[in-house]
Amino acid sequence: MQTALHAATVMLPHLRRGLSEESAAKAVVHLRTLTQASAVALGDRDRVLAFEGLGDDHHAAGDRLIRVSSPAREDRLHVESQIRCQHADCPLGPAVAAPLVVSGELVGSVVALYARGRRITPDDTRTVAEVAKLVSAQLELKGLEEQTERLARAELRALRAQISPHFVYNALAAIAGYIHSKPDDARELLTEFAEFTRYAFRGQRPYVTLADELHYVEKYLRLERARFGDRLQVRLQVAPEVLQTVVPVLSLQPLVENAVRHGVERRGEGRIEIIARHIGGDVELIVSDNGVGMDPARATEVLSGRGGGVGIANVQARLQNTFGPAYGLEIESAAGDGTTVTMTLPKFRAGVRAA
Repeated sequence: MQTALHAATVMLPHLRRGLSEESAAKAVVHLRTLTQASAVALGDRDRVLAFEGLGDDHHAAGDRLIRVSSPAREDRLHVESQIRCQHADCPLGPAVAAPLVVSGELVGSVVALYARGRRITPDDTRTVAEVAKLVSAQLELKGLEEQTERLARAELRALRAQISPHFVYNALAAIAGYIHSKPDDARELLTEFAEFTRYAFRGQRPYVTLADELHYVEKYLRLERARFGDRLQVRLQVAPEVLQTVVPVLSLQPLVENAVRHGVERRGEGRIEIIARHIGGDVELIVSDNGVGMDPARATEVLSGRGGGVGIANVQARLQNTFGPAYGLEIESAAGDGTTVTMTLPKFRAGVRAA
């Protein structure tokens, strides 16, 4: 049992990468251990991707063994009393072929082969069927990860399309105001603006580390400080152990932009606090301001996307699509008493990787 558990544990990460010659070659050794067969073939719908065990002198990746031993119905396990092999000295006899099904579609097969003269037992067929389900489940997770990432990319494109023209205009106006009086500062601000927009629009994976996101939030705030000077006060309190947490790109910046717009612009001055801390297996990111605030009903509308706002609903959707409904944003606010937005996300989530 310990050997089987070890084989399964080692095999799973390879299959989470999808069904390919490379992943099959790494997984098939462990599939043989799990099935206790004389040989195992793992393949897609057309050909063997990897072969391990007896008969490997003439059975290999690329041959048509799965077609010969394929289930009578593609979605059902099939027992073959004797494989048909052109090699006269082939030591293999019976085989059990089990389909790999992902989202209701046949994507391949696991074929367990046994020495000539061996009889297939009910335990053999049950074992191969369970192994095929395990492989199918890992391939299904790979598909779900890809689907989640495609959705995250689409939502990121939507956010990029609505990045505040208000911010772009004000940033460029602030830079223009420094050109004659403080040309060195103007050059630095223009560089900050270029780097921030490159970060926001470059074609990258939809996830980054919190350290990266904070780096570009600081560039954004540098541009806003050029407008407000000492009227904008910012306090950052970030626990070092959370810096490598993976977050959706442009997830923290929209929260900070809203704090600037509603906590500083509408009062002419204000204070923003950004806190990142470790809570058990999760991470909390808190953005608070001392601005005009809003009533709780308005906060609920903003979070759902019915009340406008700079990307708040978009950030909420991306967080929950990536990490599940247990994670996302909470808004605490009251009219005249500022706003606090808390983002909760897992410190680690398998399959969610930074660029």
